[in-house]
Amino acid sequence: MALSGEQGFAVGPAPWPDRLSLSNFADVIGGDGWLFARQLGNSVLVALATTVIGLAFATSAAYAFSRFEFPGRRTGMGALLVTQMFPGVVMAIPLYVLLDETGLVGSLAGLTLVYATTSVPFSVFMLRGYFDTIPRELEEAATVDGASRFTIFRRIVLPLARPALAVTALFSFMTAWNEFILASTFLSDEKSFTLPIVLQRYVGEFSVEWGRFAAGAIVVSAPVMVLFFYLQRHLVGGLTAGGVKG
Repeated sequence: MALSGEQGFAVGPAPWPDRLSLSNFADVIGGDGWLFARQLGNSVLVALATTVIGLAFATSAAYAFSRFEFPGRRTGMGALLVTQMFPGVVMAIPLYVLLDETGLVGSLAGLTLVYATTSVPFSVFMLRGYFDTIPRELEEAATVDGASRFTIFRRIVLPLARPALAVTALFSFMTAWNEFILASTFLSDEKSFTLPIVLQRYVGEFSVEWGRFAAGAIVVSAPVMVLFFYLQRHLVGGLTAGGVKG
C-alpha cells in the first residue's frame, strides 16, 4: 500500500499495487514544509532521552536492590512492581494535572520526564534479576585489590550486565517510541507531535489515507528495526562472554 499511488485506492486498499510509486513517502516526509521530519526528530529525541535517563536511574536502583541490605528493601521493590498494574490511561489525568502545575504540559521535556519515570520500575525489575546472577566473588576479589564500590560497579558489574542493559534499553526506547495515549493527552502543538499521533491523523472518521498511513508506518518502524539489530549484536556478545573467564 505504501508504494501505491492515489489511483491505487480508488476501489479500496490492495495488498500489491499495480504500479509502484514513491509518492506516498514524498507526501509524508516532504509535505507541510517538512513537518514530518521535525516530528520524526521529536520522537527520536524523546525516545533517546527516555532511554538514557530511565536506564541511568534504573541501573543504580537495581544494583542497590540487588547488593545492599536496607530497611524497606522488599517493600520498596514490591511498590515499584505495583505501579506496573495501572494502565497508562489511568495515569493520564493525574500526570496531566502534575505537569500543568509545573508548566510542562505541551512540552517534549514533560513527556520525556513522564516516559522515563514510568519506565524505571520495570527496568529495575529486569536489571535487578540479572545483577543477582553475577557472582559476588568477583566484587569481593576487586574489593580485596582496593577497588571502590563505584569502580566495581562501573568496571565489573556494568560490562557483565551488557545483555540486560541492551534488552532494557530496547524496551525503554520502544515504549517511548510507540506510546500514543499520554502523548496525545499532553501535546497540543502540531510541531511538538510524536509519530504515533501523526499516524493517527491519517485515520479519519469517514476516510483513511491508506497510502500515507502505510508509508508513515514503514518510516516509524525503520529506526526500531535498526536499533534491534544493533543491540542484538551486543546482546549475543554479552551472553557468550559469560561472567567468569578461565
